Amino acid sequence: MKKLILLTIILTSIFSFKYRPKTISLFNGKDLTNWHVDVPAMDKDSSLKSPFIIRDGLLVSMGKPGGHLITNAIYQNYKLQVEYRFAGVPGNCGVLVHASTPRALYGMFPKSIESQMMTQNAGDFWCIEEDIAVPDMEKRRGPKEEWGVNGNKKRRIVNLTDGSEKPVGQWNTMIVECVKNSIKVWVNGDMVNCGFNCTASKGQIALQAEGSEVEFRKVELTPIAKLSGGDCNAGK
Repeated sequence: MKKLILLTIILTSIFSFKYRPKTISLFNGKDLTNWHVDVPAMDKDSSLKSPFIIRDGLLVSMGKPGGHLITNAIYQNYKLQVEYRFAGVPGNCGVLVHASTPRALYGMFPKSIESQMMTQNAGDFWCIEEDIAVPDMEKRRGPKEEWGVNGNKKRRIVNLTDGSEKPVGQWNTMIVECVKNSIKVWVNGDMVNCGFNCTASKGQIALQAEGSEVEFRKVELTPIAKLSGGDCNAGK
């Protein structure tokens, strides 16, 4: 009997180890391998330098000129963990998921859903030629007739918390889980947004240069099969 129990434990351990999802780092700490830069202004002025650099082992978005750093690969059903900070002053940036058509909005932003990193607004959703629903939609997005995914339509969906971000200069952790047509976001352990019925379920991942210097020390992705804590449309 003891041998049977021991064998069961061993087999269970082997099975668990074999099927454990593998976390991959999207940033190697050395260069921008597996990413590409899309900065519209650089098309017209070859003297401009990319706003995305490597400094002291960190990935840095200098903020200007505006544009995006985009993965070459397409991803779906994953947990994305990003550690970032505004090193000097409060500012604006974002991580885009399900990115596809480049420069789809204003000749700048790729078709995607943005998880906002702007100081005091981290975790807002911005709809960029893609759409998503959340509980209490009109309360958080405004009148239904004004919703939209481009132009002057109401594309912002306000996050659920205040005070989740750390002071400028300290590291924040943003986790974005994307499973099928749902997206769930945490900032420093607080669940700040949860959306469902997204019009996209896969795509590239992008980081922004949007006027502010931002440092990234971790950009990691783990395959997952379900959202942590339950589905968004279940109000969890």
